[in-house]
Amino acid sequence: MKTIDQLQPKEVWTIFNELAKVPRPSKKEHKAVEFVYNFGKKLGLETIKDEVGNVVIRKPATKGMEKKAGLILEAHLDMVPQKNPDVKHNFETDPIKPRIVGDLVYASGTTLGADNGMGVSMALAVLQSKTMQHGPIECLFTVDEETGMTGARALKPGILKGEILVNLDSETEGILYVGCAGGLDGEATFNYKTEKVPAGYVFKKIAVSGLIGGHSGMDIVLYRANSNKILARVLLPVMRDLNARLVCISGGSIRNSIPRDSHAIIAVPKKNERKLALHVSKIRKEATFEYQYTDKDLKITTTPVKEKAPAIEKATALAIVRAIASIPNGVWRMSDTVPGFVETSNNMAIIQQDAKTIKIHSLMRSSIDSEKYELAESMRAIVELAGGKCTFSGGYSGWQLDMNSPILKVSKDVYKKLYGKEPEVTGIHAGLECGILGATYPEWDMISFGPTIFSPHSPDERVNIESVGKCWKYLVELLKEAPVSKRK
Repeated sequence: MKTIDQLQPKEVWTIFNELAKVPRPSKKEHKAVEFVYNFGKKLGLETIKDEVGNVVIRKPATKGMEKKAGLILEAHLDMVPQKNPDVKHNFETDPIKPRIVGDLVYASGTTLGADNGMGVSMALAVLQSKTMQHGPIECLFTVDEETGMTGARALKPGILKGEILVNLDSETEGILYVGCAGGLDGEATFNYKTEKVPAGYVFKKIAVSGLIGGHSGMDIVLYRANSNKILARVLLPVMRDLNARLVCISGGSIRNSIPRDSHAIIAVPKKNERKLALHVSKIRKEATFEYQYTDKDLKITTTPVKEKAPAIEKATALAIVRAIASIPNGVWRMSDTVPGFVETSNNMAIIQQDAKTIKIHSLMRSSIDSEKYELAESMRAIVELAGGKCTFSGGYSGWQLDMNSPILKVSKDVYKKLYGKEPEVTGIHAGLECGILGATYPEWDMISFGPTIFSPHSPDERVNIESVGKCWKYLVELLKEAPVSKRK
């Protein structure tokens, strides 16, 4: 049986295998920063690290290629830390364990980190190569892309010298991306008080599990189930009609992942216990049918809870669940100009509860700023009507589609020469760093591509082996065919 570092192209997979051993969850990727910094230093290349942890490594042009435009290969170092409930894994200390299954590489019950470890590995392989032909190369490795674009936001003007940015964070081989969505984080906060549950009540845990989840940008168009929304669908009628009381609620864990697991503990009058079971059975049957093709393992379970606890004040609890049920989720609008392209969406990602508050976190994405803020106002209106407060942060604009990009023409020609067909050209409904970096370096021409990665941001994440080889071959040829610099 082949091991990961025996796959082709070996130079890329060997580095990826080593990178998989380096813990690098978002905001705690300092070991990955050290990994790439030392990689550059060991090659004897100019290597710098800025104050937030971004790393830049420069490699001079090969002989005869000095007049080529400087290319910046860009990838982010962090990964989304998601695992299956039955898997014991500490993302801050434990290595990822890649495994080969047919023509795919998975991890073992966790996210693989191909997003964006594949981009990092290809960029490092370019730096390490002694045979490739290329003009001046700069590799930019950013931090904390997944939870705030911190590295891209903090990058200062003047650090990079190149003219063309090649982002290696896309996830479908054969597609060239020339635009991406912007984002906005929304947080709804509800204060609450508790009160004693009357006598004659029994306590139950209602759980939604078994969902696929996935990337809240790339996979939102697949209309997969959101565990937070399904939980609210179960809770609302029993709280309204069966006098059930809400004790606690939680769901999701990552802002840019479609939530896969949610649960609540409720107290229900013993006399309504049978009606509760019938209601849950009804919703389970409906949801199983509705999501039979997207989330075939969806489960809705009810189990007894022995420990009794105070419940959230009745009117407040009902208002909170109504808000969860009402806040928009999923695709808000499709593009009128690019067929099949999601223009605006919302992912109701996380429900968190502490001793005094319940918070609902959403991530809105749009290629059009005005639509993004219209969606935000819709969320605000629902939350305020329900008695909560809504705040927004982390907003950034997208990368506007540029179908006339000079590097796009070169990229299309190279792809057709290699593979005998035109690549698809479109935008991506995800928050690539290109929009933020392009605002700091407005003179850059930009393009994005990458190998095929399925279900990023979930434990089902896997990368197609053949697509890595095709993407690497394409990158090698693109560097060779890069245009001549326009600078004097």
